Amino acid sequence: MPGNVINRTLKAVLVDDEALARGYLRELLAAHPEIVVAAECANGFEAVKAIAETSPDLLFLDVQMPKLDGFEVLELIEPSQAPVVIFVTAYDQYAMRAFDAHAVDYLLKPFGAPRFERALERARARLGERRTLPEFAPEARRGGERPQRIVVRDGTRVHVIPVARLDYVVAQDDYVALHSEGKSYLKQQPIASVEDLLDPACFVRLHRSAIVNLERVARIEPYGKDSRIAILSDGTRLPVSRAGYARLLEAMGDSQGKRNSTR
Repeated sequence: MPGNVINRTLKAVLVDDEALARGYLRELLAAHPEIVVAAECANGFEAVKAIAETSPDLLFLDVQMPKLDGFEVLELIEPSQAPVVIFVTAYDQYAMRAFDAHAVDYLLKPFGAPRFERALERARARLGERRTLPEFAPEARRGGERPQRIVVRDGTRVHVIPVARLDYVVAQDDYVALHSEGKSYLKQQPIASVEDLLDPACFVRLHRSAIVNLERVARIEPYGKDSRIAILSDGTRLPVSRAGYARLLEAMGDSQGKRNSTR
């Protein structure tokens, strides 16, 4: 037998908002007594909690679900707990994004036992490689589409921040502080990665450590000899670099031009 065959008990988590779909997966896994179903989850919040508690080897993951989608679930998994992922969905348009997220296979509903077995073989081979996969990149989760929300894990809690309600972002070492409606949420992610997610017509990098929502900028004031500061509508003061000021003027000009063109 190949050297990458796994000879131990494996834990699996099944994530799908349809009970029948979870039941079908459990039925197929019944032929494999070496695989134990550690948890079944009907939505993304349940999945994040179950993965943290059980540290599964295998994750059978639906894409479109209430509360959090499958890609957001992956974003919230601790890298040290990352299981081998098999996407299970009725929608074929997410396949490229699934493999960008390092999924081992993509099962398109409806599928039969032979196709399931092939996916399981690939999962075993991946587990047998015993190598660490690259961390899931949140900026790749939507295949170039701008996200409408940002998810943040805080212990066992998950916060969902609508992008339209994001006021500004400040870098703090390897983290970013996401400020929204008077609250701050800390997330381990480079500020450049957050910038890539956001629409440049709405968000501007003021300097290397701050991004602002244009709609929150009340005014720009001089600050010292050659520097400026942005005053936000809630009174927050953010320094503006020369390059940031140029970007700000350009973005504000584009925004004003778009408003005028719709009149």
